[in-house]
Amino acid sequence: MNFPRASGILLHPTSLPSKFGIGDLGDEAFRFVDFLADAKQTYWQVLPLGPTGYGDSPYQCFSAFAGNTNLISPQKIVEDGFLTKKEISEKPEFPAGRVDFGKVYEWKNRILGVAYERFRLTTSVDLRGKFETFSQEQAAWLDDYALFRAVKKSQNQASWQNWDALLKLRAETALAQARENLREEIQAQKFQQWLFFRQWNELKNYCHSKAIKIVGDVPIFVALDSADVWCHPSQFKLNADGSPKVVAGVPPDYFSKTGQLWGNPIYDWEQMRKDDFRWWIERVRAILKTVDVVRVDHFRGFAASWEVPGGETTAQNGRWVNVPGKELFDMLKNTLGDLPFWAEDLGVITPDVEELRDGFGFPGMRILQFAFGGDTDNHDLPHNYIKNCVAYTGTHDNDTTLGWFNSEAGSSSTRDAKQIKREREFCLNYLKSDGAEIHWDFIQAVWESVANTAITPMQDLLGLGNEARMNLPASSSGNWYWQCKEGDFSDETRERLRGLTEIYGRASREQTRKDTKEKL
Repeated sequence: MNFPRASGILLHPTSLPSKFGIGDLGDEAFRFVDFLADAKQTYWQVLPLGPTGYGDSPYQCFSAFAGNTNLISPQKIVEDGFLTKKEISEKPEFPAGRVDFGKVYEWKNRILGVAYERFRLTTSVDLRGKFETFSQEQAAWLDDYALFRAVKKSQNQASWQNWDALLKLRAETALAQARENLREEIQAQKFQQWLFFRQWNELKNYCHSKAIKIVGDVPIFVALDSADVWCHPSQFKLNADGSPKVVAGVPPDYFSKTGQLWGNPIYDWEQMRKDDFRWWIERVRAILKTVDVVRVDHFRGFAASWEVPGGETTAQNGRWVNVPGKELFDMLKNTLGDLPFWAEDLGVITPDVEELRDGFGFPGMRILQFAFGGDTDNHDLPHNYIKNCVAYTGTHDNDTTLGWFNSEAGSSSTRDAKQIKREREFCLNYLKSDGAEIHWDFIQAVWESVANTAITPMQDLLGLGNEARMNLPASSSGNWYWQCKEGDFSDETRERLRGLTEIYGRASREQTRKDTKEKL
């Protein structure tokens, strides 16, 4: 699939400004869309939208299909009549610029519970009808997910690995009993998902009205503690007791000398072949109804995955195991049509990965922060870009550009002081920069490049330092909490971004046509 010359911003919805402790799908999300449109952007890139578990990582979700209910806007629930303004004003004191996930989770769960009790009593035929329609249309994943979350709540949120044996291994008598005993909680979980997708679709439609496309993110793996693994154990390499035989990760890399041990279970690809990759087809079908473009995370894992024996404490003792990625993508394309995919092809990229990516025409990624660690042949240097790629100043896994520029040995990568000094000097010389506005120098270099698509994280647009880093790979705490503050979407920032976007031919064509019509 061909992508036009365009640009956009990476900002996860949790990072939108909000007086309710976490960014949500309310007014600030719509204001951000206006900001993008006025700046002539084409894309709003987000991270995975699923319900997060321990560690709050959007890459470790309880479901590959469900939505993150922490993103539900309290204000919009008031508009639906299920909460009052007074009730949502009685909230904890949330920190500014930082998400306190524990506090948000506790408060949101409480008000969502109140909202469900109101919904149970509603006489609105329209709202009840829409809820029932949603429940029926999404039953293929929603029934399992709602049961999973209801049982999980009854088990004090313990991982399904620690549930009673009959529930853990899905004995039909135990499942039937759980459905009966937990009927109201199951309905409450479905109600929350209805609210999420109701609000998300409203926001998505507004994006389309402004000619903004949403770029979603599909993690290659799912969390062990998820409805997907509990409900479909035969699709994964598990032991008889449900524990993983092998888990996912990557070998030693830029971020860690011992590799990254993610802990996700590995797919049983032979089993998936038997039903023509049905689970994957339904997963991709669902995400393509939710977003417009999909960044396929850890793309190299579709050629071969790094399998680490279960029980290991680092990723060093893993091995590469081949994956039938071409068969999968052929089946997806034959079933779903053109695949609007971007391939996250970072890490150990071998010829088979390149062949898989290029065979389907998926654009790969180039990261400017990675450009200065080698010589002039480094493919992340802008003069080596190709048109069919997505160029980034940095990603959610990188430090911010300013944080990278001011980094010290051992703080956020495996680089030593000598390497950092050399990269910084090469960077300044290459960009002809004095470093005073290094974040704008990075944005300009990516925007003026030949790459069809240019993306920068919001943190780089704002010129923020290490304190605004979204995630440090191979670390287990202190991630995902960064949040914009009120006033960050300023006129000055918007106009400067718009100027670069217009100069380098990335202005949204639809936005330009709209502006022309308005002037006439």
